[in-house]
Amino acid sequence: MKGRTEIPQDRGCLVGVCFFILGLGTLLPWNFFMTASLYFQDRLNSTVSFNGSMVVKDEYYFNNWMTLLSQLPLLLFTLLNSFLYQRISEAVRIAGSLVFILLLFILTAVLVKVPMEDKDQFFSVTMATIWFINSFGAVLQGSLFGLVGQLPQKYSTIFMSGQGLAGTFAAIAMLLAIGSEADSETAALGYFITPCVGTIATLFSYLLLLRLEFAQYYLNKSRRYEAGATDELLKDSTTTEKLNGHSNSTASNSGGRAEAQMSSGPDGNKQAFLSLDQGEEKTQAKASVMAVFKKIWVMAFCVTFVFTVTLSVFPAVTADVKTSFPGKWERYFLSVCCFLTFNINDWLGRTITTFLRWPRKESLLFPILVISRVVFIPLLMLCNVQVRSYMPVYFPHDAAFTAIMTFFSVSSGYFVCLSMSYAPQ
Repeated sequence: MKGRTEIPQDRGCLVGVCFFILGLGTLLPWNFFMTASLYFQDRLNSTVSFNGSMVVKDEYYFNNWMTLLSQLPLLLFTLLNSFLYQRISEAVRIAGSLVFILLLFILTAVLVKVPMEDKDQFFSVTMATIWFINSFGAVLQGSLFGLVGQLPQKYSTIFMSGQGLAGTFAAIAMLLAIGSEADSETAALGYFITPCVGTIATLFSYLLLLRLEFAQYYLNKSRRYEAGATDELLKDSTTTEKLNGHSNSTASNSGGRAEAQMSSGPDGNKQAFLSLDQGEEKTQAKASVMAVFKKIWVMAFCVTFVFTVTLSVFPAVTADVKTSFPGKWERYFLSVCCFLTFNINDWLGRTITTFLRWPRKESLLFPILVISRVVFIPLLMLCNVQVRSYMPVYFPHDAAFTAIMTFFSVSSGYFVCLSMSYAPQ
């Protein structure tokens, strides 16, 4: 057809690669601090004598505080981002957040080489860093979800697959740091330099994305739609005001003839009358936040409940599980059986939704399966968590813990990605 704009192609899947890296970059802050829990505990915990043996005393409950101070700003600043997008441009929110995340990662890397005898001071600085880095991460994540939502749906899946791989990236970096022959301080420095490089790559991916023709086509198309819709609503509002004024003056001059004149008057008045009806319909069609929420509340509940179950035990409980095979394996146990197992299978669960989407979004089975994940909480608490004496251990073997973690993480990634894919529909 003549005059029809030809849709450009995503050459070399560059747009897909950019969104994959952007997805990976959004969760680097959370995953690198979470996976490094052993490093922080070594610097914070003290060893005390108990019944003739040396026991590590957890004075700061690092995992619990880290989870709280990561997720609380994530909630608050995701809500704040709903207002920021109207006042601060998308480019400033995304690029600015990445720059601040990079600076905070550099600070964390520098602190590895800075001796701090006062553990309270180190704990306070670390918690403040976690708060601010996740605050910027929330703005970044919310802005990028809005950006990827303007492109075809497969790019949302690619973006979320990148998010799923962020944890694997962090777990592998930790394994390399543990397995290196370097001293613990140098290994930790190398570990925290890695997300600095990853954040720089994420920033360059965003800048490249804005220059790609395929991305520009959809982003410009969305802006034209928003501008056109705004102009049309303003036009309809002006027409309504004029018609109301004309109706009132006619009614005052000729009594009950106003309705007759409006319905059987000249063509111009008829068109204006019809324009008023269309304007009212379009205004009504522009749904409010509550109207949208009424349509997506099931999916919103599912996303919230999946994360509630996941974050209630990971990593606060799972990071305290001990191996049943002490020795050299003990150094690698948490990195492999907890963090690497969770993140690989979480990514796998997200990726499965590219090929399989079951159950359907209308099915009652979907929220039932999501709620049934609550069974993983007692299952993981009954593993070999030795810091507690008030809970029995029913699954002491490493294989049992790994199997539970596998099903726990696959279901987490699968249902999160499926809910996020269903909601915009």
